[in-house]
Amino acid sequence: MTIGKLTQMSSGSPTAAAEADPESERLIAVQAGLAVHQTEALNCETPAAALGEDVTPTAQFYRRNHFPLPVLDEAAWRLDVGGMVQQPLSLSLHELTQLPAETAVVTLECAGNGRALFRPSATGVQWDLGAVSTAAWTGPRLADVLDRAGIKRGAREVIFGGADCGMVEGLPRPIRFERSLTVQDAVESGALLAYAMNGQPLPVRHGYPLRLVVPGWYAVASVKWLTDIRVVAERFGGFFQDQDYVYEWNRGGTDVREPVSLQQVRAMITRPSAGQELSCGTVIVRGVAWSGAAPISRVEVSVADGPWQKARLVGTPAAHGWQQWEFLASGLRSGQARIRARASDLAGRSQPEQPEWNRRGYAANFIHEVEVLLG
Repeated sequence: MTIGKLTQMSSGSPTAAAEADPESERLIAVQAGLAVHQTEALNCETPAAALGEDVTPTAQFYRRNHFPLPVLDEAAWRLDVGGMVQQPLSLSLHELTQLPAETAVVTLECAGNGRALFRPSATGVQWDLGAVSTAAWTGPRLADVLDRAGIKRGAREVIFGGADCGMVEGLPRPIRFERSLTVQDAVESGALLAYAMNGQPLPVRHGYPLRLVVPGWYAVASVKWLTDIRVVAERFGGFFQDQDYVYEWNRGGTDVREPVSLQQVRAMITRPSAGQELSCGTVIVRGVAWSGAAPISRVEVSVADGPWQKARLVGTPAAHGWQQWEFLASGLRSGQARIRARASDLAGRSQPEQPEWNRRGYAANFIHEVEVLLG
């Protein structure tokens, strides 16, 4: 790991961080097969071949960053828990590893995944469909750590501060990355304070030494390089809570704004790939589906503009990770054929024919389709 200049964190963070060299990180991503959109704040997509795995290989897990990657000194690092708590905490990584831990397979998806499909185009990184990955995360439950600190009566939100910071357009000084959850969501979401990923120590590029993982929520809630947790009585109005990562709609002449939260239901075809040449007759279609509200209940597939037919869900229902599925299409004639897939979940949500356009291009859960050539 090449380390660049030291950068002093903005107000609220006690930790100074070194920055990983962006060009080195870009080369590592390219060698892993990721599709790179930006380098300085590294943003790259998981390769399509890795999207069908139960768990995404760590090296191929997509990367979404807003600032340079901070490299923290484990010996000096602490997780501070304060604000409206009975007993403020300052926990080392070793102390966190001694707490009861859980491992959960969780799908994390950038809220902008699929943004490039919107017409007219939406602002932001033009993600295709690879800004989503699944990993096994290990660490203590956030609820247990908050219980240890003791949340005081009257608390409203819990703010999570990361060590990554930098300039954003329109603001006069550097800011750090911060997001919040309501106290109820912080306690009931099943969130983990993860120090391990896929059975190994959390890599720097995915939030070492500690990150928040909030199952079912768009990944903006899963703050990386976590340094502090603050319990507050008022609504949090930070940049990444109130100005970025918000839906912006115009309905009946009225502007409506709403922070992104739970992932929308969607299915993705992982096999065959777009443009693939296949023998006509019988084709096996495979993919994954996920939703933030509830496990997947149904996946349907349409081949060659035929009727929607039910696919088979593979394995046990996925609580927080994506659900594997497969479909056997037979009697197919030669020529171009379009394969489409859509999903529904146990909360009654179904994938729409067309997601609602919004200026920032969030929740682009278009029905996935691939064109193949049958011969």
